[in-house]
Amino acid sequence: MNYFLLGIVFIVYFLMVGYVGYLAWKRTNSSEDFMVAGRQTHPYIMALSYGATFISTAAIVGFGGVAGKYGMGILWLAFLNILIGIFIAFVFFGKRTRKMGKNLNSLTFPEFLGRRFNSKFIQYFSGILIFCAMPIYAAVVLIGAARFMESSLMLDFNIALLVLAIVICGYVLFGGLKGVMYTDALQGTIMFVGMLILLVFIYWVLGGVTEANTALTNMAHLYPPDALAEGGTGWTSFPKFGSPFWWSLVTTTIMGVGIGALAQPQLAVRFMTVKSNKELHRSLLIGAIFIAVMTGTAYIVGSLCNVYFYQNFGQIAIDYVGGNMDSIIPTFISTALPEWFVYIFLLSLLAAAMSTLSSQYHTQGTALGHDIVDAIKNRGKSDEYSDEEIIDTTAKEESRLGFISISQAGILIAVVLSLVIGLVLPGGIVALGTSLFMGLCAAAFLPVYCAALFWKRATKQGAIAGLLSGTFTSLFLLVFVFKKTATGLGICKMLFGVDMLINTMPWYAIDVMIFAIPVSAIFTVVVSLLTQPMEDNILKRSFEGLSKD
Repeated sequence: MNYFLLGIVFIVYFLMVGYVGYLAWKRTNSSEDFMVAGRQTHPYIMALSYGATFISTAAIVGFGGVAGKYGMGILWLAFLNILIGIFIAFVFFGKRTRKMGKNLNSLTFPEFLGRRFNSKFIQYFSGILIFCAMPIYAAVVLIGAARFMESSLMLDFNIALLVLAIVICGYVLFGGLKGVMYTDALQGTIMFVGMLILLVFIYWVLGGVTEANTALTNMAHLYPPDALAEGGTGWTSFPKFGSPFWWSLVTTTIMGVGIGALAQPQLAVRFMTVKSNKELHRSLLIGAIFIAVMTGTAYIVGSLCNVYFYQNFGQIAIDYVGGNMDSIIPTFISTALPEWFVYIFLLSLLAAAMSTLSSQYHTQGTALGHDIVDAIKNRGKSDEYSDEEIIDTTAKEESRLGFISISQAGILIAVVLSLVIGLVLPGGIVALGTSLFMGLCAAAFLPVYCAALFWKRATKQGAIAGLLSGTFTSLFLLVFVFKKTATGLGICKMLFGVDMLINTMPWYAIDVMIFAIPVSAIFTVVVSLLTQPMEDNILKRSFEGLSKD
């Protein structure tokens, strides 16, 4: 290993990140700057920040590893990422979120939902859910980057986790969302270039697109026996319809992540950072190209790793790495590519991890400092917002130091939690952890978020019912029904003596989101129709100017 070259690459990278973080810190002068980047973000920065937050090491290492073991069926996730995560999110959700967020002077996603339905409880509960659940997602992102550092730099896994967390924590603490988004744009650019080079390289080393894909198809007889038993058919074909593998791939991986992206708090808040719909429209194409290259490359390269490892070492990918899916992409990079590119791609993975983690830490910190702490401060007061709380932003600036300092404490707590969880989670957990978090967010927030944006008849009581029913339905199914989590947690086994309450196909293999989202939507609609409509002044304030868009 050329430590001199590695040192040069790292020094240049961290100098760039440090400089960009410094610029963000200098330009962070208000609570609006810290929370929503001043609502004046450039389209390129917004698109790259959204994409870099969306695509982390979970996508590159975790889902790339899933493709390495199970094949290219996961490419349908790339399609949904673009269709739902970019096009539908920007065109239908983004414009309304931006305008309504500005009308309501919202600085966070929980505050947006709370003010739209005039309920502080919704803000508090959403903040608690985010702060408690997101550390798991942050932990798997940390694991993805640390695994690559472990395999390519021979660095101790625990030390890699610690170094990553400390570096990211520094610029998030002081730069706020501006610091996050500025560094995201830099890191997203590095990620994009690195993944393009990787895509070209694997087809070049395997003799071309047709030759590589044909070779992978012809290796179907080497497909992992455990995947065949679950319904798999090969690396270039879809699993058998209705099999456990089919239900897992379609409902957990493809739908869980593809649809779940719409209700990600750290993504939704990005829409509030731009000045007008014009900036959103300009961001759309940039974001779509970025997501297509990042996800498509990860899934294609992961699958084709099998051809490379078999031709060169006589083993398929999952066998060569000792059974840990999270090690397939890192091992291929460190084994097959020139040493100089290993360092470049390491930066790509670091950028992917740092961009996503910085957003997660910022979201958790603001959830504590801006959304949860108010619950204690306002105990005993009305659950509704006064006009002064929504219209008058002076109080926010007067208390800026207070809630920003609490948010910074929340960031530190989030870093520690993700480190601890990262140390105890088992191998091969990256993709599953990402899917479960996105599914939980979709179940808890998506029906309520849709109602907030598109249905004036939705009421506070309906939104609370939808939020609670989606959350607790998800948690119940995760603990007692969904096989992958129920068996891992062991709570069902401890209480009832069985791994899961339902042991028949396909019920234990269907992602919890498929059940929890309809439950949440039904509760939201039915309770809203049974309760009094919201006051006209709240609806007028929320929807003002939307008809012009």
